[in-house]
Amino acid sequence: MHLEILDLDGSVHSHAGESTATRWQSVRVLDLRDLAAKLRLWSGRKAIAEVRRRLHSAPAHPDPTVTLVGSGDFHHLTPLLLERAREPVTVIHFDNHPDWVRLAPRWHCGSWVNQALRAKQVARIVTIGPCSDDLVWPGLKGGNLPALASGRLRLFPWSHAPSRVLRRIRDGASYRCASRHLVWNNLAEMTPELAARTILSQIATDAIWLTIDKDVLPEDEAVSNWDQGQMPLRALLGLIEAIGRRHSIAGADICGEYAAPQFSSALKRWEVRRDQPRRAPPDASALARNAEVNRQLLSTIEKAARTC
Repeated sequence: MHLEILDLDGSVHSHAGESTATRWQSVRVLDLRDLAAKLRLWSGRKAIAEVRRRLHSAPAHPDPTVTLVGSGDFHHLTPLLLERAREPVTVIHFDNHPDWVRLAPRWHCGSWVNQALRAKQVARIVTIGPCSDDLVWPGLKGGNLPALASGRLRLFPWSHAPSRVLRRIRDGASYRCASRHLVWNNLAEMTPELAARTILSQIATDAIWLTIDKDVLPEDEAVSNWDQGQMPLRALLGLIEAIGRRHSIAGADICGEYAAPQFSSALKRWEVRRDQPRRAPPDASALARNAEVNRQLLSTIEKAARTC
């Protein structure tokens, strides 16, 4: 398995030290800092095309690659990474947010799931872990309820109250619709064994792609730029292990680091003030916890890739 680091904000560059680990067949650091301001939160087509060009500048590996992306502000680069998939995949998406807003720009960290659903190699997306207010009146907030109703998108909150909707939609694998409310099958209410069986039953392909935003974790386990969820790290790692025993991993990407926001765009600064929590910069111990979470995620993904 190969390790790739997209150096957009300096938050994961230190992981280049992972090159000494024998488990990686290769390590590549791709410097994208000159594009970071254009890419953060959302991006135009020219910057996306340049990222695609640089990603493809190295020969493709026959073995899967796990990519460290940096802040969750760059999660909309995942569809570019998915272009590497050589076979149909089910995307397993861990996040405190569904990232399914249909009203946002095409290349936006809050809308990339819709972009990925258009990809011919993506059979289904299974989103795991949201606890955020995005699921409060999701239709009014631009959530892609049609994809949920069709089954192309499956969404399993870690813990969330029923979501009010304007009109009834058909029951799905992760919810039932009652009195214009989506009553969720919360993973926190299941045993670990039942949660694993539930997620495994949603996978539609032999191969899967893991995309992980660490804001799915509580703040005492990791710190990110966004509001954070409640899914414990042990539950996240346990699901990755369970999935790896049954399915091959075609690729993976990890975001959700903390990086001090720097914007040249007044509109982006406004969006950050509106959407992201205001918190003091994390201290050294918090950043050390982030690095330890990455170490455990990388180790678990690498072992899972060897298991199947």
